[in-house]
Amino acid sequence: MRIWVDADACPGAIKEILFRAAQRTGVELTLVANHPIRVPPSPVIRSVQVAAGFDVADHEIVRRVAAGDLVITGDIPLAAEVIEAGAQALNPRGERYTPETIRERLNMRDFMDTLRASGVDTGGSAALSQRDRQAFANELDRILARRPSQG
Repeated sequence: MRIWVDADACPGAIKEILFRAAQRTGVELTLVANHPIRVPPSPVIRSVQVAAGFDVADHEIVRRVAAGDLVITGDIPLAAEVIEAGAQALNPRGERYTPETIRERLNMRDFMDTLRASGVDTGGSAALSQRDRQAFANELDRILARRPSQG
């Protein structure tokens, strides 16, 4: 298992949780972004900078992800693509996307896009709370604990 992070919009607090988890477990962690990302010195943590542009980082993650990998993203279309590829997807608030739930999430996203396009102010996401950070850390720990043994 590898962990891939859609790092352009990933909150710093979530990156810190991921850094600690990668160091603790030895699971490879790669942050993909269209700008330089600072990562701690570690043999299991790295960053990949892609060209600027719409969904370039997403496409790079989809290109590299393998079945069984974990992708951290709040991007629902990206989550749908990696799930289709056999990977797992977890958002920064600790919600795990599944094949059963991703279609509903895509439909809601499309509905909200339609509302916004028609001029309706749908607001934005609430700031990441301590509860969100804890939910993310807990779900990440559950996923990492269930990964197949290495070696």
